[in-house]
Amino acid sequence: MTGQACANCGGPLPPRAGTRGRAAVYCSAACRQQAYRSRRSPVPDLDTLIAEVGRVANRLAPQPPDTFFADLTTLNSDVGRLRRIAQLALRAWPENVTPDPVTESLDEVAFAERVEQHERELRVHCYRMVGSYDDAQDLVQETFLRAWRGREGFEGRASFRAWLYRIATNTCLDFLRRNERVPRPYDPLPGVEQEGEPPQFMPWLQPFPDDPDEIAETRETLELVFLAAIQHLPPKQRAVVILNDVLGWKTAETADLLETSVASVNSALQRARPTLRERLPERRADWARTVRPTEEEQAILRRYMAAATANGDSRVMAELLREDVLVTMPPNPLWFSGRDVFLDFVAKSLDPASPTYFGEWKHLPAVANGLPAAAGYVRRPGTRVYRAQVLDVLRIEDGKVAEITAFEPHLFPAFGLPLTLT
Repeated sequence: MTGQACANCGGPLPPRAGTRGRAAVYCSAACRQQAYRSRRSPVPDLDTLIAEVGRVANRLAPQPPDTFFADLTTLNSDVGRLRRIAQLALRAWPENVTPDPVTESLDEVAFAERVEQHERELRVHCYRMVGSYDDAQDLVQETFLRAWRGREGFEGRASFRAWLYRIATNTCLDFLRRNERVPRPYDPLPGVEQEGEPPQFMPWLQPFPDDPDEIAETRETLELVFLAAIQHLPPKQRAVVILNDVLGWKTAETADLLETSVASVNSALQRARPTLRERLPERRADWARTVRPTEEEQAILRRYMAAATANGDSRVMAELLREDVLVTMPPNPLWFSGRDVFLDFVAKSLDPASPTYFGEWKHLPAVANGLPAAAGYVRRPGTRVYRAQVLDVLRIEDGKVAEITAFEPHLFPAFGLPLTLT
């Protein structure tokens, strides 16, 4: 098959058109990146994974601390993968109707091992489709359950990965038909003089925990500003844009997955792209294509966390924020447009002498959607424990914070963050 089929998905390779040089190995950039990730993090079989967990667990020792921490990190990752395989097998098990449970159990585990290889990228795919981490988690599980139920229908004409993407996309489209989500402008806040027009209110929007393995090449298609923009597209157009422009699928492949024509896919792209351009920042094309926050962004995050405390310097906070900074708090309808408006709100909540004093704050650094984030914990007056309160995700442009999206704290465990501090 070498030279005739893609080394990743088995699909046809693009024609060389008489060019010289090395022949293509992969049919698209997406397949090349998928193969690269597989080489970096090969998926062992179940027995190998169990043996690795036992080996690392048996050598655990508290000293030296750096080795202890590295072993715990490896153990946590491997146990998490085993847990996902077991969960998938358990979800498939109630569907058994054959009289031989031992044979079917082995089939369930083998199937779960195979689909687990694609779980992370499908979670990202579902997240892009619906904009909610919680919903994406549920939709991935529903995808695998549908795949198990329909496994006899997999004929091998397309790759197993493409088959799963077809099921995941249709699962998301079914979800969006049942749960219509239409962005609308925020309502005005009484007594608050905001700058500019109200932004779009999307109460379902949630952050995505950072995992370099889940970010294919750049962070830009996971950034909140892109997620917010794509929510304005009808579900079918959204699917076409994600498959074509984000994942790099060919138009014919997208048409086949969505069971439509190439002309329909091209038409959807022509309608969707102008809508996205209208909703994205003007200078977005100039942003640095990086996977994780830059050193400059991390330095700004540290200054932001220091300033966002009762003892913080309001002048430092003012220096960090762009004059037209936008602050939203989904699913809360509270929003602020403009540095002075936001700082006035923050100053009152941080001042112990103010009647609206909220409490004493601590922060931990985090990464969400490839962007720097501050996990905020507050110790309310009269209490001793700092409790998780908010996750501030910062979009930084030209050394200034251009946008803050503040989320509720129930997703802290997904980010590896504790719910309380002492």
